[in-house]
Amino acid sequence: MTPSRAARLTGAVVLAIGLAIPSLPAVAAPVDVATVSSTAAPRVSLGMAEAMKRDFGLSAEGVETRLAQEERARGAEVVARKLYGSAYAGSWFDPATGKLAVAVAGATAADRTGLDATVVPVAHSYAQLDAAKTAIDRQAGRAAPGGVNGWYVDVRTNTVVVTVNRHKVDASVKAFLERAEAVHEAVRVVEEDHSPVPYADVVGGWPYWINNAGRCSIGFAVYGGFVTAGHCGTPGSQATDQYGALYGYFAGSTFPYYDYAWVQTGAGVNLWGYMEGYDGYWYYVRGSAQVPVGSGVCRSGSTTGMWCNYIQARGQTVNYPQGVVYNLTRTNVCAQPGDSGGSWLSSNQAQGVTSGGSGNCSSGGTTYYQEVNPILSAYGLSLILT
Repeated sequence: MTPSRAARLTGAVVLAIGLAIPSLPAVAAPVDVATVSSTAAPRVSLGMAEAMKRDFGLSAEGVETRLAQEERARGAEVVARKLYGSAYAGSWFDPATGKLAVAVAGATAADRTGLDATVVPVAHSYAQLDAAKTAIDRQAGRAAPGGVNGWYVDVRTNTVVVTVNRHKVDASVKAFLERAEAVHEAVRVVEEDHSPVPYADVVGGWPYWINNAGRCSIGFAVYGGFVTAGHCGTPGSQATDQYGALYGYFAGSTFPYYDYAWVQTGAGVNLWGYMEGYDGYWYYVRGSAQVPVGSGVCRSGSTTGMWCNYIQARGQTVNYPQGVVYNLTRTNVCAQPGDSGGSWLSSNQAQGVTSGGSGNCSSGGTTYYQEVNPILSAYGLSLILT
């Protein structure tokens, strides 16, 4: 059934990207794009452009420029990773220059890329930093002291950051930090004011109910159902819409260790390749290419609506009360309870589903998402694209 046909229905339409609603809202017209330095900005919906203008302080022309710059940086990152090989130490998009910054370890730090990128000489390769993070993963196993928030490779400072709640530092936390700092000289400790928790009690994106009790949010529609956060339900759990209509059942779920799941939907459920922004617009999903650290990213959730900010790190290990979760992406986008499982986009590329975080959208916070491509790979799924 086409969106235009669905919009003419007078009864409720069940969407796997949302609730049963009286009618299907019209998809916003795309923003006109311009060629910037021979790289065109990706096509995005007007709603996302407005969110970027608000949260990044950009003009309409600035949004187009930023999108083109980040698209160019995405391609440059792939080339730099291969070109520098073992000397590669990570990369990130720098909004100040509009270019990709590439960290390179050792004497090979000369600018050999031929790309429009800034080379930053550093002491440690990414492989060395990742090995240190992996060693801390092994030390922690499936749990860590409650005052330890998580740990990740910070490519911009060429370190491995261990974050702790400054209000929960006890003897067990200090012992954990001593062991972590002994792993490698690049390990450093950063104090924070809050601890992360999963967002699962209300909605994020379009809501669904688990076993007619707890609520969570749909991430992205896939052929056969939708992906979401793993802490939302266990295999066999029932997922329904706000009217009690059956979406389907959790066909797979992992939490902790990872935080992803997918719900297999039944007959009569219409699957759409869009993300709802709760601002009157639908957001295009045209692929799932992952963007560099430093890139802008936007999250949608029914609790707080559409918010944008930056990717701070990828591959972070987060210590939730329920246990350690690996390979999450760290952002300074705000979120609140109820946004779990919701969709993350960078321009028109799906990035992941909301896992959890700390803080709120009044004072700001840290939010983590599980990247979407490992979810698709784990269950053999494919995104439904716009």
